[in-house]
Amino acid sequence: MYVGRFVVVGPEVGAYRVSSRSFPNREITAREEALTVGPTDDAPETDNPYVSYNCLRVVETPTGETAAFGNGSHVDPIAEKLELGYPARDALAESLLALDYEKDDYDTPRIAATIGDDGEAMIGTVRKDALLVETVDEPTLVATYEKDAPEAFGLEADSAATAASEVYDHEFEHAVCAAGVALTDDGFETAIENGN
Repeated sequence: MYVGRFVVVGPEVGAYRVSSRSFPNREITAREEALTVGPTDDAPETDNPYVSYNCLRVVETPTGETAAFGNGSHVDPIAEKLELGYPARDALAESLLALDYEKDDYDTPRIAATIGDDGEAMIGTVRKDALLVETVDEPTLVATYEKDAPEAFGLEADSAATAASEVYDHEFEHAVCAAGVALTDDGFETAIENGN
């Protein structure tokens, strides 16, 4: 089954996977303040605004650290609102609503999740017909296609690396790359799986 890009989040671990039929020549790279999805060196030129973006950021908030991750440019405003002290629910809802679903040929939903260093996890999506933001207490998935409402997901990972590998290797079709994040005793760790 092809579900497109998806996020999975639980109280202490989460992951994001790029799945694509149209733009498979992408990878995730670590930058100073974010994990970033972008084209590989051999990717054809494109002016598609949805191909490159920060997919995961860990930010300092007034009450501690929070990880924010998702499938597009909305990750940055979510992270910025968290830094300003917005509750995660409000940061997700306002950013998703402001940027709305992607105005491409498929009306692709925007999806996102947060994990606070207190273990509070939230997941959200904005589709053409709905804005959904929920607190989760078990691993939960939302995808851009087919599974575009939050639903329970059997994520067994207990580290960022295993989360990234587990979602990358999942049976959903057309895996391109994945990022994982996990809350540890020393704060958040992140990991990248580019299928190399």
